[in-house]
Amino acid sequence: MSWRRYWRAWSPKQLFQRMSMNVVVVESPSKAKTINKYLGPGYKVLASFGHVRDLPAKDGSVRPDEDFEMSWEVDGASAKRMKDIADAVKASDGLILATDPDREGEAISWHVLDLLRKKKVLGDKPVKRVVFNAITKKAVLDAMAQPRDIDASLVDAYLARRALDYLVGFNLSPVLWRKLPGARSAGRVQSVALRLVCDRESEIERFVTEEYWNISALLKTPRGDEFEARLVSADGKRLPAKAIGNGEEANRLKTLLDGASYVVESVEAKPVKRNPSPPFTTSTLQQAASSKLGFSASRTMQVAQKLYEGIDIGGETVGLITYMRTDGVQMAPEAIDAARQAIGSQFGERYLPEKPRFYSTKAKNAQEAHEAIRPTDFNRTPDQVRRFLDGDMLRLYDLVWKRGIASQMASAEIERTTAEIVADNAGKRAGLRATGSVIRFDGFIAAYTDMKEDGEQTDDGDEDGRLPEINARENLAKQKINASQHFTEPPPRYSEATLIKKMEELGIGRPSTYAATVTTLIDRDYVEIDKRKLLPQAKGRLVTAFLESFFTRYVEYDFTASLEEKLDRISAGELNWKDVLRDFWKDFFSQIEDTKELRVTNVLDALNEELAPLVFPKREDGGDPRICQVCGTGKLSLKLGKYGAFVGCSNYPECNYTRQLSSDSSGDAEAAASNEPQSLGKDPHTGEEITLRNGRFGPYVQRGDGKEAKRASLPKGWTPATIDHEKALALLSLPRDLGPHPETGKMISAGIGRYGPFVLHNGTYANLESVEDVFSIGLNRATSVLADKQSKGAGGAGGRTGAAAVKELGEHPDGGAITVRDGRYGPYVNWGKVNATLPRGKDPQSVTVEEALAFIAERAAKGGVTKGKTAKGKSAGRKQAGTKTAKAAGTATAEKPKRAAKTKTKSAAKAKKD
Repeated sequence: MSWRRYWRAWSPKQLFQRMSMNVVVVESPSKAKTINKYLGPGYKVLASFGHVRDLPAKDGSVRPDEDFEMSWEVDGASAKRMKDIADAVKASDGLILATDPDREGEAISWHVLDLLRKKKVLGDKPVKRVVFNAITKKAVLDAMAQPRDIDASLVDAYLARRALDYLVGFNLSPVLWRKLPGARSAGRVQSVALRLVCDRESEIERFVTEEYWNISALLKTPRGDEFEARLVSADGKRLPAKAIGNGEEANRLKTLLDGASYVVESVEAKPVKRNPSPPFTTSTLQQAASSKLGFSASRTMQVAQKLYEGIDIGGETVGLITYMRTDGVQMAPEAIDAARQAIGSQFGERYLPEKPRFYSTKAKNAQEAHEAIRPTDFNRTPDQVRRFLDGDMLRLYDLVWKRGIASQMASAEIERTTAEIVADNAGKRAGLRATGSVIRFDGFIAAYTDMKEDGEQTDDGDEDGRLPEINARENLAKQKINASQHFTEPPPRYSEATLIKKMEELGIGRPSTYAATVTTLIDRDYVEIDKRKLLPQAKGRLVTAFLESFFTRYVEYDFTASLEEKLDRISAGELNWKDVLRDFWKDFFSQIEDTKELRVTNVLDALNEELAPLVFPKREDGGDPRICQVCGTGKLSLKLGKYGAFVGCSNYPECNYTRQLSSDSSGDAEAAASNEPQSLGKDPHTGEEITLRNGRFGPYVQRGDGKEAKRASLPKGWTPATIDHEKALALLSLPRDLGPHPETGKMISAGIGRYGPFVLHNGTYANLESVEDVFSIGLNRATSVLADKQSKGAGGAGGRTGAAAVKELGEHPDGGAITVRDGRYGPYVNWGKVNATLPRGKDPQSVTVEEALAFIAERAAKGGVTKGKTAKGKSAGRKQAGTKTAKAAGTATAEKPKRAAKTKTKSAAKAKKD
């Protein structure tokens, strides 16, 4: 048969199937769609949706006794996706693994390949690994032309990191459950990051405020121009900053200056050059996005992921920035050339330095395996892509573009003028100094200006303004002498950005883990964010104090950084990964075994000592903070209960004084100083006494006594000091009946529940905006709120109205819409009958389709087919969300001690004996 007859014998469909076809595996579906367009019909691009398998969250997943053998588990959703990939590979001519260009990406490729080999679908088909730092057609095609094998050293480093995180989490967490009830989990990086936050809080508590004074003179030149000069020396001695320590000394110096004559001793104008900062790394991008845009670390990474994976720009889908998980500060040579061309055309030749700039990182243990974060095309300005991006994407792209282009621009040229002035009062002399700066050439500042907030280094940040004309040896007229009192301030609490910066400086964690680590601390209730600052909670401080007392080595900064260095050396092929694990496990296991004999009384003694400022805040009367103020003889100490730690009296049960352990010890100390009820008056209807009390779980109001007494906790934001008779009556009156619904005739009520203020009708809850609304809302508005809730969702099980869809994410790969909904118990992702609760603190508006698919897959794999959300379902959803978060951060996934019992670990068995 001739080739023409052979060709005609096949249908078009059969011909297509007979053509050469390679399967390409990437991580996300949006990336798959973009890359498929670049590669054309000879390729089938499929998404793995991130990791396809992981270590099961149970004892025995890593077995040190079997030379660290690891058991991997594929969940239901991943199993289906792997079947699709396997089917495609079976009908293909080859496999190309194109996951992200880092350790995690290498590990995903390794997992996919291992599973396909076990399915025996590869045969002798070629398998290649390709990596690209940007999702552009050129970058992808260049990568396809330079395939390689999977990097075994990178995979080994991943295996070592995953094993270390598992061994720490699943051996240390059960110790916490047994010895420190209420603690959730510990982790190799998580616990060290928590220690940083807690250590800073201890610094603040120990800080002793000191008084100091600043003195300056407002002076006038012979030409009538005024300027300010600060006092820098007196009595022949230099006065360093904060050297004037009291008002008496300040008044003496002020008197000297008031009666002095002033002469300019010298004026020096000195040119200064300021150089630009390097392009962004993961850490510096998170810091700048926090300072300039107010983004959290996780929000920054979500938006950056979208910009990296590709945006539809006028019919062409292209990645706008390079890979966003990197600690490298250098751009590729072709990118530097492109940036220099863009500078010349957009800013002018004056802004183009003679030679390209090259940068190296100062961060400890930086790998610099990838480029810095930069635009994929410097000619694609923010203005040109404005109409294709939403607000957050445009703002972040604008930041990346400006920092990238500024990194190759000319230095800023600044003239700094310093005038030295002598004050003379009858032979008593003092020295003053005035400084000012003038930007003679803005250079890189024309594109990007750094900020001081959140630890960002300033590049143009002179605080001094411009000085008027001042000449040497001319006399000046005194206008006014200013003496201002100040007090030293403690170091500031960490923000997300400054904590990440500190972790990077110490060599703790890696770019891919920074945001997840901070999120885990918040999800575990170890830390909360207050005005963008990380405030350690009592639970977090207890865990840190426990670990510092009994596992000191494993929360040391240098030890954690040295482990990271070893992981990097494994990546470079310099160390054997199992040797590193053996070395770690020997000492760690011994430390775990030693704690089995540790008694709870030993733990409490250590915590009482370590956390004395938190547990026993100073009393205003100067008395011993450890003596019980109720009985006067008992000694206060930490106690451990089912729900965590609290402060109690040693004379229990004769003295039943208890106090909630609070991070805000200074504000609540006096309010909680006594368990004696504070009378607020009588109920006008029942005549019963209404009292304000303090219990183990916080302040509350009570009407009457005994078992029949009615109690109501103070809602969030209400403090004991603000509670009066009227407010107490209002709280005790809840739930409040508003009247019958005009359509059903059934009662509508308002109240405050575990998840905030609400109105309720016929089993349907609708959230209210504030606690005050509960007391002021009327029947008409309540009906409107309920109707609005009803209109946003279909009815659910148990007569409950379905939750409102707050965001549409698109179609699921298996069909059906994916939405983010706002339920009675918080936001969740919905697909068909699967409801997956979002992790605590997760912004519903920031959820991506990839994240939603992962949440849904995890929920479905654990039997999460639920139509209506009950309180029980909420709890389960949170546990699963916690599991996901913990896996991402490399921590143990633990909610309560009974969860550990279910895994039937040896540690849990020992806990029963204790």
